[in-house]
Amino acid sequence: MEDVVTNLFHGEGNPRNSEGAFVKLKDGRLMFVYTRYNRNSYDDGGEAEIVAITSADGGRSWSDWRLVIPNRAQNVMSVSLLRLQDGRIAMAYAEKRYKDRQLVEKWPNDKGILDCRPFICFSSDEGETWTTPQDVTQYPPVYMVLNNDRLVQLSSGRIIIPVAIHHLTGGGGLIENVHNRAETYFFLSDDGGATWREARQCCYPPQWMDSGLREPGVIELADGRVMAWFRTNVGRQWKAFSSDGGETWTAAVPADEFPSQESPLSVKRNPKTGELFAVWCDIDPRWGIQPTPESWQRTPLVLARSTDDGQSWHSHRLLETAPDHGFCYIAMLFDDDALLLAYCCGGGKDGIVLQDTRIRRIQL
Repeated sequence: MEDVVTNLFHGEGNPRNSEGAFVKLKDGRLMFVYTRYNRNSYDDGGEAEIVAITSADGGRSWSDWRLVIPNRAQNVMSVSLLRLQDGRIAMAYAEKRYKDRQLVEKWPNDKGILDCRPFICFSSDEGETWTTPQDVTQYPPVYMVLNNDRLVQLSSGRIIIPVAIHHLTGGGGLIENVHNRAETYFFLSDDGGATWREARQCCYPPQWMDSGLREPGVIELADGRVMAWFRTNVGRQWKAFSSDGGETWTAAVPADEFPSQESPLSVKRNPKTGELFAVWCDIDPRWGIQPTPESWQRTPLVLARSTDDGQSWHSHRLLETAPDHGFCYIAMLFDDDALLLAYCCGGGKDGIVLQDTRIRRIQL
């Protein structure tokens, strides 16, 4: 059976559509929430808002968009959605502020600083309305990268938000004051998202790794451990494990099963079969694809399965092979016998990788 594909292409006054997440509503519809840029810039700091579309036919077709979160800051992006055990829907996302006046007044020694941090809000009416977004960290100005579709609730009820922290160096420019090398921190909530705290231990990269441990994600394994993974610039993803619900972590090590350039990995469990599914830009030479510069080295896009909780991977399938387009920032949702994916798919001569998003429905 052929996959069903829906494209959210950019256009005039809408230079980028990217980084979303899915949730299934109680009436059977699917909701996809993503960042819709609404001015002239497709840059990560460009003006944008968070919008939602819905599907009543399992992801084969989608409604027009409606506003969910207006632009409360310089930028709002990288959305996660999660159906909580108590029935509510949680939504986490990142807010960016450049030279924010309120931040300057609160921390006068940090003038001109670039701030990015995770916020979270909740819906008790299936996404119609949301609580006021709250700052998860309550930190002074800092640059934290929260990827889309990363919010996880463990079987214990604990909610985990993994973020990569790029330390501020005090430089004067928006780029110069953010340290390039990232560490991964984990924010935990044991009361349904009402309060948050930092885990007792973070994951540090080895000193020689220029990128650090970026764009982390987590998943609970069948034996109760939590696995975290990280984007790096050393030719593969890296991974670490926690045996106490994300409080403490093993040292990060290479995940040789996921060869990749600087592009994120996504992993989720099929609740019907228990299998793990992984999607990433696999640079294994067996695919015979030579990326061009327009792709940012984020091609081809590959799907794989694991029946032994991530110890081995099989049934690799090419999803995207265009050498001049890039495919990244994946969202995943299992719906009956289908897997819904959404990911950036831009590139080529007429755009950049992050400007367009593709929704793909795969019959399993």
